[in-house]
Amino acid sequence: MSNTTPLNFELTESQRMIQQMARDFAEKEIKPHVLKFDEAQEFPLDIVKKMGEMGFLGAMIPTEFGGAGLSALDFVIIMEELARVDPSVALTLAAHHGLCLSHLYTFANEEQRKKYVPDLASGKKIGAWGLTEPSSGSDAGGMKTTFVRDGDFYILNGSKNFITNASYADTFVIMSMNVDEKGKKKHTAFILEKNTPGFSIGRKENKLGFRASDTAQLIFENVRIPIANRLGNEGDGFKQALVTLDGGRIGIAALSVGITQACLEASIKYAKERTQFGKMLGDFQAIQWKIADMQVETDASRLLTYRSAFLKMEGKNYGKEASIAKYFASETCCRAANEAVQIHGGYGFTKEFPVEKFYRDAKLMTIGEGTSEVQKMVIAKSIFTEA
Repeated sequence: MSNTTPLNFELTESQRMIQQMARDFAEKEIKPHVLKFDEAQEFPLDIVKKMGEMGFLGAMIPTEFGGAGLSALDFVIIMEELARVDPSVALTLAAHHGLCLSHLYTFANEEQRKKYVPDLASGKKIGAWGLTEPSSGSDAGGMKTTFVRDGDFYILNGSKNFITNASYADTFVIMSMNVDEKGKKKHTAFILEKNTPGFSIGRKENKLGFRASDTAQLIFENVRIPIANRLGNEGDGFKQALVTLDGGRIGIAALSVGITQACLEASIKYAKERTQFGKMLGDFQAIQWKIADMQVETDASRLLTYRSAFLKMEGKNYGKEASIAKYFASETCCRAANEAVQIHGGYGFTKEFPVEKFYRDAKLMTIGEGTSEVQKMVIAKSIFTEA
């Protein structure tokens, strides 16, 4: 007989409390405003500040730095509940905590942590992360934003594209590069504050979905950044970005699960209420099979996401598992949104029902923080490296 403790797939009492708290917040504070935010492309600043008061914005940051001291799995639970109501709000949190704050906290020195982390963790300030550029998306190594040393400063020039939270962020983590004397690119990350001379916010994107999530361009024109704002050593930036993206992909997987769950719930509700040919829509096998597939893929996505979060909590390697979760959950999300609209028929094509918005939002999940194609590259590379 084995003495090994069996796997437990149930949430703990503490995790159920976090789940209920996040669900209540989303239902009461966010849900009444979702359509208005979406149509007006309005960034929900008041709600973001309230998330700071709830401890969501610094969920995984230790309490001594102003965070809530929660686990990666706790964060996943919060992300799913927010996305289930409004993916735009969840994406705001993902960019703030999963990218900017995570990168800063993980690679900052003690002085930098004390200066920047508490305000970000508490929600006094909003964070953004700058990697993508007009000519470098999946090819992050092809960035053109440059830095040069000038005494006790670095001078930054270039631009970033598709930056979430850009117009409202106070603190940015920016990736840049230079070329050393051997012709080798050295990528380096810097902490940049909003009102630094030469730094400006460019065009705001008019997007298909996630319209309440702010997305804009960043422009750097001879921006002078103190040496004290460099994260790690020169040349460390690319490795830092890869680590940050691994963690961020768990958040995007959770966001995808939230959308998928919302599509499933909306489809079940509609199938019980709608009648056709004298029968409840849910009595038709074609509809039952669609909903059955949605349930299976929702459960599978959640389990894969929880696994990657658990590995992170345990301090184990989780890069491959994060990519697996992100890839599967995001593709599932798109299928679920498509089927949800199909189940709703003509009504699914109107803003009267929430699946119309989920359909528009879902597609970004297969693009942001590494496309599905990039995830497959990461997964395959991990497989053959381990072999």
